Amino acid sequence: MIKTDALIIGAGPTGLFTAHQLKLIGLNCEIVDNLDKIGGQCIELYPDKPIYDIPAIPECTGEELTNNLLEQLKPFNIKFHLGERVDELTKDNEKWKVKTSKGTEFETPNVIIAGGVGSFEPRKFSPKECEQFENKTILYSIKDKKIFDGKTVSIFGGGDSALDWALELSKTSKVNLIHRRDEFRAAQATVDKVKELSNAGKINLITNSQLKTVSGNGKLEEIEIENDNKETKKLKTDFVLGFFGLIMQLGPIANWGLNLNKKTVEVDTEKFETNQKGIYAVGDICNYPGKLKLILSGFHEGALAARACFKLARPNEKYRFEFTTSSKTIKNRLGVKSD
Repeated sequence: MIKTDALIIGAGPTGLFTAHQLKLIGLNCEIVDNLDKIGGQCIELYPDKPIYDIPAIPECTGEELTNNLLEQLKPFNIKFHLGERVDELTKDNEKWKVKTSKGTEFETPNVIIAGGVGSFEPRKFSPKECEQFENKTILYSIKDKKIFDGKTVSIFGGGDSALDWALELSKTSKVNLIHRRDEFRAAQATVDKVKELSNAGKINLITNSQLKTVSGNGKLEEIEIENDNKETKKLKTDFVLGFFGLIMQLGPIANWGLNLNKKTVEVDTEKFETNQKGIYAVGDICNYPGKLKLILSGFHEGALAARACFKLARPNEKYRFEFTTSSKTIKNRLGVKSD
C-alpha cells in the first residue's frame, strides 16, 4: 500500500503541472496514467502539431510542452505508474483507497482526476480491408511526421486536425485531402489556406467523397473513393490518415458516484472539487459555468485544486500562500539558492 498526500490520475500537461503545484507547497504525490507514456493527448494525438496558446511560449509542439513540464518537475522526483488504469476507488474513513489494473494500491486523502477526456480511441475507417494496414500505413495520429517525406499521403477529414496536417505535410509530401462534405469544420483561416494551396496545385482537394476500399500486395498501394453520385476514383497512395475525432469513454470513473454531466464531471470553481469530498477534477474532464477547454485553463484549475488538497493532507497545519520569487522555503524545494 502506497501512502501519499495526493494521487493524480492522468499524466498529461494538466496532471504534470498539478504535480508541480503540489510539490511546491510541500505535498507528496504520485501519478497514474492508462497510457504507456507521459504526455496524455499532447503526445498521443499531436506530438508534432504546433500549439499557440501557452502563455509566454509563442509556439511549441505537444512533445516540447511535455518535455518542458517534465524539466520543471525534475527537482521533485515524481513517481509515475504508467500503463495502469485506476479501476477501484473506495472511501475508508477520511482516506480514499485506490487500486489499479496492475494491482497497485494507494491510500490518500486527495484524488485529482486530470484524465483529459477519459479513455479515448480514434474513430476508424469502416471498410474491413483497412484493418490489415492499420498502425502501419493507415494511421489515426501522427507521432513522427518525417516518415511521410517524399511520399503520397491521403488525408480524410474536415476538421482542424485534417486540415492542419494537410498544410504541414504539403511542404514535403504529395497530399490528397478528401472530405465527405464541401464545407469544413476548421478555422476559417486554415480553410482559406488549404483552398489557396489547392488552387496552386499543391494539395489535391476532393470533396463530397468517402473511402470505399483500399488495396495493396503486402503494403498499401491504392485507395478507391466514392462521391455522392456513386462515382468512384482510384488514387495511388503510400499512407492514409483518418481524422474523424475520438470515441470518448469515461471508463471506471463513471462508477465512482461523481456528479456527471454527459462525459464530464461537475466541479466547484473554488477548489475544483467534485460532489465527493477529496476528489477533484481538472482539465478537459471537468465542467463548470464558463469552462474553456484550453491547456492554460487546466493549469489554473490544477493550481487551485493542489492548494485545496493541503487542508485534507495536513489538517493540523495552516496553509500560507507564498510567492515563488520571494519564498525561501519554495526556493529550497526547487534547489535554488536564496539571495
